[in-house]
Amino acid sequence: MVPVVGGERGAALITVLMAMLLLTTLGLALVLTASTELLIVGEYRNAQEGLYAAEAALERALTDLVAVPDWNTILAGNDRSTFVDGPPSAIRVLADGKTMDLTQATNVANCDKSSTCSAADMSRVTEQRPWGTDNPTWTPYAYGFLNQLLPTPTINSPFYVITWVGDDPSENDGDPGTDGSAETNPGRGVIALRSEAFGPGGTHRIVEATVARSDTRALRMLSWREVR
Repeated sequence: MVPVVGGERGAALITVLMAMLLLTTLGLALVLTASTELLIVGEYRNAQEGLYAAEAALERALTDLVAVPDWNTILAGNDRSTFVDGPPSAIRVLADGKTMDLTQATNVANCDKSSTCSAADMSRVTEQRPWGTDNPTWTPYAYGFLNQLLPTPTINSPFYVITWVGDDPSENDGDPGTDGSAETNPGRGVIALRSEAFGPGGTHRIVEATVARSDTRALRMLSWREVR
């Protein structure tokens, strides 16, 4: 029988330990890769669902807007959609337990800060609001959880949506609280909408559009964009 040298036993043990360490590292790397991919897929899914939610809320607001004869009542905040879940100034608890203040959300939409917007804030020229005194003054029009958008509970979504209305920024009368009436006003008979969706994990998507009345009392879309 060939004797086993003690040094060879130690070398074999080290080899086994190194192999185990390598396999453990590979296993952890695979778990981390799978977890990261699942996280990325989840975030992408939430982002896409948020975009669809914002678009659905905007479309829902249009169904009510078409029946309003005087858009000035909407711009003044005196007329709202039938899709509302209470006053536009309270705090809502989102599906993931986080809260959102509708008043603060409106301020952020108007002047990019949560506190009350001053007249100077509203007319400030920025990349997103380059129209100065004709910048829209966003007024809450339709808002609530997306799963309450239809009379029957057919929508399964955790998103909360808000659609604001404002005077079309292409107007030239310097009065964002009134729809222009002059024949020479390019924004006459046009209204702007901003729709936002708030979802799990801080998901937040925004779309804006402008619409005008057609001769058949329907609305026609003049512009649409996603706000990044």
